[in-house]
Amino acid sequence: MTPSKHWPDCRYDYRGARVLVTGGSNGIGAGIAAAYLAAGAEVTITGTRPSASDYEQDLSGYHYLPLQLTDNSSIDAVAAALPALDILVNNAGGNFMQEDEYAPEVFEKSIQVNLLSAYRLARACHGKLAASTLPGGAAVIGLASMTSYFGVEVVPGYGAAKAGLVQLTKTLSMHWARDSIRVNAVAAGLIHSNMTAGFLAHEQATAPSLARTPLGRFGQPLDIAGPVLFLSSSAAAYITGQTLPVDGGFSIAG
Repeated sequence: MTPSKHWPDCRYDYRGARVLVTGGSNGIGAGIAAAYLAAGAEVTITGTRPSASDYEQDLSGYHYLPLQLTDNSSIDAVAAALPALDILVNNAGGNFMQEDEYAPEVFEKSIQVNLLSAYRLARACHGKLAASTLPGGAAVIGLASMTSYFGVEVVPGYGAAKAGLVQLTKTLSMHWARDSIRVNAVAAGLIHSNMTAGFLAHEQATAPSLARTPLGRFGQPLDIAGPVLFLSSSAAAYITGQTLPVDGGFSIAG
């Protein structure tokens, strides 16, 4: 999709802000990381490969840390490697539809990757976030999904994890408000990314979802990046504990 009237033109100033975007090497995470970088932030991204040079795309503008969401020691190492932090975007995740999420061990892996890892990283980063002097307070942003609200038969673990993330957003926001840390989430609709590429390539399969989407298109990573930057900005200083659907209207259509 080429730039068009759908592309956002709002601008943020994040100069001096230290940001971590997990899974920032591709897809939605790459869009979020690029938006923070363009706004002047110092951005650290994570990926599953050993170094930034192992990716085809140019990641030289970012600090890079390897992260395996199934490995708690890897999660802790990422938090420990950050000298300071103002904004944490828990974007990394994935579904395991091809491995059968109804198998208990695969279900558990999906919960680890999409929920437990996000909590563990947020908790490990708490002290650094609490020390932030960012206007509006430090921010944790989670990436929820339409599966937080609707049953999707082929990904029971992923759906359970994303529903749990919505609840975690509420409880962490209450517990960490005393530390001036705001906790919110974005529930993404169908967005063009590596995870959705196979599905979105089949027009017949996607037709019902597209027909239900009032805006008449599926999203791009920048459609998620804008709301994320808003929620971590001082413009959202009185917003916490919320999950914002960003889905082209899919969730409100009959």
